[in-house]
Amino acid sequence: MSCIRFLTKHSPSSSFSSSILRHIRFMSNVPENTVYSGPTPQTANQRTTLMQLRQKHRNSKPITMVTAYDYPSAVHLDMAGIDICLVGDSASMVVHGHDTTLPITVDEMLVHCRAVARGAKNPMLVGDLPFGSYESSSDQAVDTAVRILKEGGMDAIKLEGGSPSRIVAAKAIVEAGIAVMGHVGLTPQAISVLGGFRPQGRNILSAVKVVETALALQEAGCFSVVLECVPAPVAAAATAALQIPTIGIGAGPFCSGQVLVYHDLLGMLQHPHHAKVTPKFCKQYARVGDIINKALLEYKEDVTNGSFPDAHHSPYKISEADAEGFSNELQKLGFDKAASAASEAVQKLNATK
Repeated sequence: MSCIRFLTKHSPSSSFSSSILRHIRFMSNVPENTVYSGPTPQTANQRTTLMQLRQKHRNSKPITMVTAYDYPSAVHLDMAGIDICLVGDSASMVVHGHDTTLPITVDEMLVHCRAVARGAKNPMLVGDLPFGSYESSSDQAVDTAVRILKEGGMDAIKLEGGSPSRIVAAKAIVEAGIAVMGHVGLTPQAISVLGGFRPQGRNILSAVKVVETALALQEAGCFSVVLECVPAPVAAAATAALQIPTIGIGAGPFCSGQVLVYHDLLGMLQHPHHAKVTPKFCKQYARVGDIINKALLEYKEDVTNGSFPDAHHSPYKISEADAEGFSNELQKLGFDKAASAASEAVQKLNATK
């Protein structure tokens, strides 16, 4: 770009300058006329940092987090100014259609992480460690966390805490130089032990355990803790006991911030499987699924009755002279039916202008 500025400023001849600029343009690897232009580069991207989150927490400003799994949703989070984007292992259920979070693999998570990283330029990006990728040893946990950052483009990882081995894993990852978000309360990866997706902290022993586990994760070096499906008083107690922010999901209004799944809060999916897994605590801010269904039905109807595509949605033109020459060439090749079809198409399009 500095070369172009120099030429346009110092060239004695405007025609010479224009010629040089055209030459430079022809040398570009970007086509001058393209069917798909691709995303417009964003400017002044400012990734949310741990320091900014800590500052929000100190100033008692709520932290916003949304769980998303792909490029389009990440772009929307970026535009909305969401603080944190979590690429959750809940993709196993929401995107892949499984009944639990257990089946998703590290490689599958990395695909989601990379897509989100390309779309969300401003939120802090946190990637879940999926089940089976960090329980065996601290070395396994660190290796997986490194992949999430290096291959997935994330800024931090989240793991479900609770057992002593997972606290140790969190500490090892932090010591490896990777920011860790903890997760207590309902931990979906532990449904085999919990007996299903059951809220936690509903009796004295369970409530105390939620607070103690959150404190252990803080001691391990976590920068934040997710509190999932616990009574609001228990979440309030944990939030008061901790010096790091809590992010609530189904944990009442007393946490340092809140998180919901993108598809859930938008009312994206309207089918039996999703109805089965949509949590009770989720507020739907839209019913996008109904809009999608309506649009698909209208599209199907338009294609069926022949009203789509019309001339307006057939933008790529061939001149009448070239169209006639094309038909003549087809006739010479013995493709009379194809020649007639091309001529009739020209006539029909002209009639709709």
